[in-house]
Amino acid sequence: MQSHLIVEKLEKFTGVNFKQWQQKIFFYLTTLSLARFLTETVPHVDEGDMDAHSVSGVQAWNHSDFLCRNYILNGMVDVLYNVYCKAKTVKELWESLDRKYKTEDVGAKKFMVAKFLDFKMIDLKTFMSQVQELQVILHDVHAEGMSLSKTFQVAAMIEKLPPSWVDFKNHLKYKRKEMTIEDLVVRLRIEEYNKISL
Repeated sequence: MQSHLIVEKLEKFTGVNFKQWQQKIFFYLTTLSLARFLTETVPHVDEGDMDAHSVSGVQAWNHSDFLCRNYILNGMVDVLYNVYCKAKTVKELWESLDRKYKTEDVGAKKFMVAKFLDFKMIDLKTFMSQVQELQVILHDVHAEGMSLSKTFQVAAMIEKLPPSWVDFKNHLKYKRKEMTIEDLVVRLRIEEYNKISL
């Protein structure tokens, strides 16, 4: 009963954020001890070797494969369910989803890089909301498997400060001590508070 509740809490896959959905489904199947069926092929038993033990082994495998395949299918919106329900095994289903959506993730990576490079803070929007927006973009870049050094992230955030922050930006660029993103965010909050207080 508890495992049934977990699958109901998972958001249905709509065709976007595949990697995140796939990781959640994989975790769910792992908790049910079914994740191995994502990569296993149907066990082959020669007709001469058919005994009660091997037959029950194949039946158990087929049952687990059926459950696993349907947990995944039920984690999709109806339109995608109808497209993928024809897969005969969970391995076939999993590989089909992987081929379709991982290649689309390559495009997502390019989009994420462009979003990061194009991002510039402006004076018209609240400053900390822009800092948070940039942190989300950096998190998404990292989540896509692209790593940026901490030093690069700090330097990039400093470069993206709005035009009215030019003096503070120059001050930060020439600081000798290395900062983390967290240190920088604290410094920016203090500076924003000082600007508002004037």
